[in-house]
Amino acid sequence: MAKAQYNPLTSQVTSIVLALAAFSLAMVVGFGFFATLSTDRNSLEKQKAFVSTGIADAMAGVVRQQSRIATWDASVAAAWSGDRNLGQWMFSYYGIDRVYVLDPAGRPIHAMRDGRTFAPSAYEADRAAVEPLVVRLRALMKDAAGSPRPLVVSDLVSIGGVPAILAVQPIEPNSDGMTQAPGTEYLHVAVQFVNGEVIDRIARRYQLAGVHLLPELTTALPHASVPLMVSSGVILGYLAWEPDRPGLALIRRASPALIGFGLLAAGMLWFLLRRLRRATGALQRSRSQAEYLALHDTLTGLPNRALFEDRLRRSLAAVSRDERKIGLLYIDLDRFKTVNDTFGHPCGDELVRQTAARLLSSVRQVDTVARLGGDEFAVIVFDIKSVRTAEELCERLLGELGRPFDLMGNQVYVGASIGVAISHGAGTDPADLLRRADIALYEAKKNGGGRHATFAGDMDDLIERKRMIESDLRAALAGGGGIRLFYQPIYAPDCRTVVGAEALVRWDHPVHGELSPAHFVAIAEERGMTSLLGDWVLSEVAGFATTADLPWIAFNVSPLQLRDAGFADHVLGVLRAAGVPAARIQIEIVESALLENSQTTRAVLSALRGAGIRIALDDFGTGYSSINYLKRHIIDKLKIDRSFVRTLGTAEGRAIVRAIVELAAALKVKVTAEGVETPEQRDLLVKMGCDELQGFLLSPPLEGREIQALATARPERRRSASAG
Repeated sequence: MAKAQYNPLTSQVTSIVLALAAFSLAMVVGFGFFATLSTDRNSLEKQKAFVSTGIADAMAGVVRQQSRIATWDASVAAAWSGDRNLGQWMFSYYGIDRVYVLDPAGRPIHAMRDGRTFAPSAYEADRAAVEPLVVRLRALMKDAAGSPRPLVVSDLVSIGGVPAILAVQPIEPNSDGMTQAPGTEYLHVAVQFVNGEVIDRIARRYQLAGVHLLPELTTALPHASVPLMVSSGVILGYLAWEPDRPGLALIRRASPALIGFGLLAAGMLWFLLRRLRRATGALQRSRSQAEYLALHDTLTGLPNRALFEDRLRRSLAAVSRDERKIGLLYIDLDRFKTVNDTFGHPCGDELVRQTAARLLSSVRQVDTVARLGGDEFAVIVFDIKSVRTAEELCERLLGELGRPFDLMGNQVYVGASIGVAISHGAGTDPADLLRRADIALYEAKKNGGGRHATFAGDMDDLIERKRMIESDLRAALAGGGGIRLFYQPIYAPDCRTVVGAEALVRWDHPVHGELSPAHFVAIAEERGMTSLLGDWVLSEVAGFATTADLPWIAFNVSPLQLRDAGFADHVLGVLRAAGVPAARIQIEIVESALLENSQTTRAVLSALRGAGIRIALDDFGTGYSSINYLKRHIIDKLKIDRSFVRTLGTAEGRAIVRAIVELAAALKVKVTAEGVETPEQRDLLVKMGCDELQGFLLSPPLEGREIQALATARPERRRSASAG
């Protein structure tokens, strides 16, 4: 008898059938689960509405019952005569827990608690809770002199730590047979504790089980609860109950059949679970790789700026405990741009990789080598002994980097400049150490490069230059000229439709020429001019938006501005004054703004977004943003940094950009690619699903009149302009 042959096709078909069966089961179970949750959730919302209505009815009932006593000729007479039956009536007829009668001067003349008459001084124990409502009522009576009666003030208060319904009314006659002058009214105060009787009435009326009172500081609130809230928003406690769950009850009744069906389906799902486990392992590896890439430079594998700054903070904290020191080396290749221009970007990338390898081989394992961007590197030297030790290391590094590099068959000499800063004991500020190393690097390059320089006090002359630029910047922002906005168009995936524009600030300095925005923006942040520069940009954008035929305009906002609790109101006020709808404005923030995890920042972003302004995360991937941070904040768009777009020619680069696009899709936010410079990059980004594109391939930054002309041009003209 011939042995049965293994048929791969049969195995594949079986797998497909099992997969479809499992999918069908999941759909049925998922729909049932969703229906159950929806039913229970809707039921719970109705129960919450019932309880809230019950509380409101209880308050209205106290006011209604009090009015029957307070608006009565006999009550006026009783108050004048000091009759003690006013409180007894409320307790006997309506079960009110406490009653106080106050004379026109606010002094108690009668007190009743739980049906017993007390000395008027018993009022003092409840005065703190009652007095605010008395003041409100007196003011209301004064303002409403001659208006229809009755007047009443009621609210929820806390008396002795127990929530209570408090109502205050003037005691007034109900007929023309008795009159009293305005301002001579006695006040009737009624207190009804939210106790078992009140709670039982609510429970019986709405058929709720297990209704009980929870204290105000309850940490783990059940879903079936509503707050007892004062009109000012203060929560005094919660009413909780055992929720009625019709969906869950139905599931319990149907559970035997469901269990049987589940057991029947378990066999089919077993095969899929094995496959799923393998896929999960691959996904975990992919996630680990993504986390690694978030903290490391994709070209060299070195720590990126985010990880470098974190390690610098940790290193300074570690040595400050025993008065050791940290050495910080800033390294910049001297002829990197020449290599890129002469041999092309692939040779430039290879130069960066080889530089990283030489730096790593020249330092200890406890030290950190990081790539900060472009041809800039940094080294954190842990527990450095002296300045001479740092100088010896610099000489060794300069020797290593002075050797020729073999770049795709080309022997190239590059060289480097190094700036050195040494921590000065406990309390060294990381930003200050970075600034000193940067100044020292500037000094080394100013003296011709190929050397190192250690920060010294006279290097602070550079700070004086920054002060001069600060003064000039203030004058320019005050109307001195030279500073203006350009607008770079942002295109839809068809690369013809302009969907918006990003405002970019430019400054043509009368002495220093065209200054890099990164340079004078950094000076503005250092000198406390962030708000001044930001207000100028906001005003310019708002003014331009009134005439520009653009769907929206985006501009960058500093993390410092987001720390201002009044920033959202200021932005919206400027837009309202200019007549610009908030929906036509997008604000771009950097990842460091999320890293702060500031409650003020979250509130500002939420207020801006609630008004219609969209929030974009700029230069995504160059800093440190975990998915938790992104989920916690209100973000509408991710902007892929141009450094990732440049790597689209490599498999790794494409994988990173694709991961960012898929992450944006998972977070349900748009994604924009910056720095699109080649048709190949454009085509790959469109294929990956980018929602928007910007870059020199499509259009450079334009002056206002130029982008206005581009935005109003026909699509065919825009296409020919971008192609050119």
